[in-house]
Amino acid sequence: MPRRQIRQPLALAAGSCIAAVTFTVPSAAPLSARLVEAPPSAPTSEPRMTISAPSGCVVASVGLASLAGVGLADLKRRSKTCRHFFGEQETVTKTETVEVHQKGTQHPPGSRIPEGTPEPHPMTIRKRPRRNRRSAAQRDMFAETRLTASNFILPIFVHEGTEDIPISSMPGVCRRGVDTGLLKEVEEAVQLGVKSVVLFPKTPDELKTQTAEECFNPEGLAQRAIRNVKQAFPDVVVYTDVALDPYNSLGHDGIVRSDGVILNDETINYLCKQAVSQAEAGADYVSPSDMMDGRVGAIRDALDEAGFTNVGIMAYSAKYASAFYGPFREALDSNPVIADDWKVPKGKETYQQDPANYKEALLEAQLDEEEGADILMVKPAMPYLDIIKGLKDQSNLPIAAYHVSGEYAMLKAAAQNGWLDEKAVVLEALMSIRRSGATVILTYYAKEAARWLQEAK
Repeated sequence: MPRRQIRQPLALAAGSCIAAVTFTVPSAAPLSARLVEAPPSAPTSEPRMTISAPSGCVVASVGLASLAGVGLADLKRRSKTCRHFFGEQETVTKTETVEVHQKGTQHPPGSRIPEGTPEPHPMTIRKRPRRNRRSAAQRDMFAETRLTASNFILPIFVHEGTEDIPISSMPGVCRRGVDTGLLKEVEEAVQLGVKSVVLFPKTPDELKTQTAEECFNPEGLAQRAIRNVKQAFPDVVVYTDVALDPYNSLGHDGIVRSDGVILNDETINYLCKQAVSQAEAGADYVSPSDMMDGRVGAIRDALDEAGFTNVGIMAYSAKYASAFYGPFREALDSNPVIADDWKVPKGKETYQQDPANYKEALLEAQLDEEEGADILMVKPAMPYLDIIKGLKDQSNLPIAAYHVSGEYAMLKAAAQNGWLDEKAVVLEALMSIRRSGATVILTYYAKEAARWLQEAK
């Protein structure tokens, strides 16, 4: 007998699944399908479909798309005799019924769903990313980014006194005495697993000049701080700041001409001397933050000529003219100063980068890498995550990001007012910086974050 193949799509009630059944049937055989309601005692999540065809038919396949994605259909066959009347002739044929029991969402024994919960949506979902997020063990296994204390550099402000002086705009942060509080702060950081620090000196006003010669004084505050840390904690990695603003009576990173121009090449001469003096004191990395053109190459040459080939350079490659630096400048008293007989720019836009620019950061970073930088930095961090990613994609060097004083102050203030969960938002902020591509994070939260990470283990 000639045979034909029929694919019969059938939609079940309640929108819980969609079935497609393929039959091979005699060419003249009738085909029917109907939905059979489940009896009251049956689970409502298991609708049942009955497909009937003459016994000569062959059920080739049953394709069933389940919303819950749990198993295939349960198939049951049963036979019965049907009578067909064609005119005055009565024939008797056997038909086979295939019952398809579809398993919907399976809830754990004893669990309850709220009254009024609708039926599952009638869509087919085979790929469910939530499967990999079901348990803490799974989430930990599949985590793409890790945040640890070893990623942190703790910035420390130092001054000549013996007492710790709180910084009002940065609650919890102080200027540490160079011979007292500094070592205590480093010890606490090391105990928490933070083994890198960057030092910023609060130079006494009487030592500041327009040409900032104090920056390369071998007995200067920064140099003594470096020696103190390396003598007490030889394994701690010490980073320094190379720029003139802490020593400049006019508050700029470079030497200021009377018409307000920041001198580039003349400034570099003193930056080189500053870097070498810091290396002599024991610095592991010098960090030019001044943003003068060509200074990384000049500093690299100066260090090599002085025999410090192993001292690295962490370049502030993408340092933006940001409003987030306010608390830092209070800590070091390094804001530009108005002078009666000298034109002093109010801001640092002629050497720090425009926040509107992205490609400029890539160019600056490329130049710093070509000139011999070992680490490329973006500052600030969170408002410039796209820049961090851009540098990471462009370079094979480690990328650092400075979670700056303004970012710290915002989170701290919100937490103190009860507006945010401090631990949660800080770890999320630092993770976002890490995820965007930063290997190194300079943050005033280094100790607290390290402690929170330990507690989470």
